[in-house]
Amino acid sequence: MEAISKRFFLYLSYNKALDRMAKRWGSKFGANKIIGGQTFSQAIPLITQLNQEGFQVTVDHLGEFVDSVDDAREHVRECIESLMAIAQHQLETEMSVKLTSLGLDISRDLVLEHMELILSKAKQYGITVTLDMEDSSRCPAILDIYKTLRQKYDNVGTVIQSYLYRSDEDVEALQQFSPYLRLVKGAYKESGKVAFPEKQKVDENLKHLIKKQLLNGHYTAVASHDEAIIDYTIGLVKEHNISNDRFEFQMLYGMRNQLQADLVKKGYTVRIYLPYGEDWYGYFMRRLAERPANIAFALKGIFSK
Repeated sequence: MEAISKRFFLYLSYNKALDRMAKRWGSKFGANKIIGGQTFSQAIPLITQLNQEGFQVTVDHLGEFVDSVDDAREHVRECIESLMAIAQHQLETEMSVKLTSLGLDISRDLVLEHMELILSKAKQYGITVTLDMEDSSRCPAILDIYKTLRQKYDNVGTVIQSYLYRSDEDVEALQQFSPYLRLVKGAYKESGKVAFPEKQKVDENLKHLIKKQLLNGHYTAVASHDEAIIDYTIGLVKEHNISNDRFEFQMLYGMRNQLQADLVKKGYTVRIYLPYGEDWYGYFMRRLAERPANIAFALKGIFSK
């Protein structure tokens, strides 16, 4: 059933007719519940509102698995224009990027060239950029590029997924870079050869990684809607007298709004992951295809307070 579900949502993600309908009737399909707009300009009022409500933000221009140099360069242009707009409007937001959108599957040198352009502009404006993690086959390349960039830029972070067996060793190897890490469970469907198949093991490993990163004294973003993980983090920082400016919670836009607000009221930093762009339909379908359990979770998150 899981395999059938995955194939079904992947099929939908490539359906051009549905994609055209989604772009035309996005608000009626619920796009405004999961993305900030089709352009960064459209997202600015929402970011401003979130900032006024006490939230930090990280924006992500939708698009991945680019196989054209021209498309990758267009994505870079969009990122740089968004960075300029962030500075112009004095928005409290960072930026997240997927390296496959910048040409990871084309050339390592091309990605490094593009990230240099983005990070140099981001550094000029004091903006942090996080390299999103993708499937396990691309994990080594992404971490290698992060290490290369981190030697020159202090405004770059990356993501570690707790469902991968390798993650503990990855966190250990990154310690020399004083890394800013976003720690997540992971949403891609992976083989049992590389990832824990049991949710309990994934949760236990995430707690382990959170503790390791925090006690090593490096800034930690705990990206989870799971209240058990959030409560664990709060208990950990209280036990070890870790100040609130050494970590933050991150959640997807449109998910667990009341929980997000409650954490802000308690004095914790909460950063909202806010995608934008025309590719919202494919983005949403792929999220469902990556892990069918996300279907119920996404619907629950959208409609839950």
